Amino acid sequence: WPAGVLNIVQGRGAVTGAALVAHRHIKAVSFTGSTAVGAQIARQCAEDFRKVSLELGGKNAAIVFADADVEAAVDTCVRAAFSNQGQICLCASRILVQRSLLPRFREAFVARASALQVGDPSDPATDLGALVSAEHLAKVRSYIELAQAEGGRLLCGGERPELPQALQGGWFLQATVFDQLPFDCRVNQEEIFGPVTTIIPFDDDDDALRQANGTRYGLAASVWTSDLSRAHRVAAALEAGIVWINCWMLRDLRTPFGGMKDSGMGREGGVEAMRFFTEAKNVCLNV
Repeated sequence: WPAGVLNIVQGRGAVTGAALVAHRHIKAVSFTGSTAVGAQIARQCAEDFRKVSLELGGKNAAIVFADADVEAAVDTCVRAAFSNQGQICLCASRILVQRSLLPRFREAFVARASALQVGDPSDPATDLGALVSAEHLAKVRSYIELAQAEGGRLLCGGERPELPQALQGGWFLQATVFDQLPFDCRVNQEEIFGPVTTIIPFDDDDDALRQANGTRYGLAASVWTSDLSRAHRVAAALEAGIVWINCWMLRDLRTPFGGMKDSGMGREGGVEAMRFFTEAKNVCLNV
């Protein structure tokens, strides 16, 4: 590539990132991170009419209908909730289960979550490694305490695991599952970004959509059902930038990715991403 096509400037977001965002000669800013920081960047760039693309937080719902393949739904929802210790913006932090299926699904899901091994990520037997920092561990644990204060029932996890001497003091946390929390409580409304998920019952399609769409976020969702007409109907009504049907985390970089509402603006991937880095111009010639 010619010199200057790609420049990598390393540093902390509060210093280096802030300097890049403040520079008026940088005409477009693409940011992945928290909603609060994204809003700050958008305000700053608006002063100079610079373009912004923001991939922000999520409170993603997995919706499991009674006619779903239960084994596949349980296996994938466990992965969706706890991959990378729940530190993926697309993780399923709310599992909505149709009421008639709830006892069976909950029992299987909790059994799988309880069996996840926490430890050294270089060990092939490990399912969950450490969280990203001591500060983040403290934040996630504060939400576990909040869930209990809000009336939630702890189904598994919630504690720092007992680990070998070499790992003691690390930022490890067990896979944690709650139920019996109202859908509009803080734990079900705010992004935790850790190995914590909640199981929430619903009665019908409308109830599922009301709860799934009932947060400030709109990044991703998954729908689990054997009725493809229902799947497409629910997917169309979900306020989410990406919806998976009977799967999770299938990605194609040729397709757009991004969120609605407080999950951001703009899209990565596909033609939509190319438009962000392009200025359209209309040139007219009288011949």
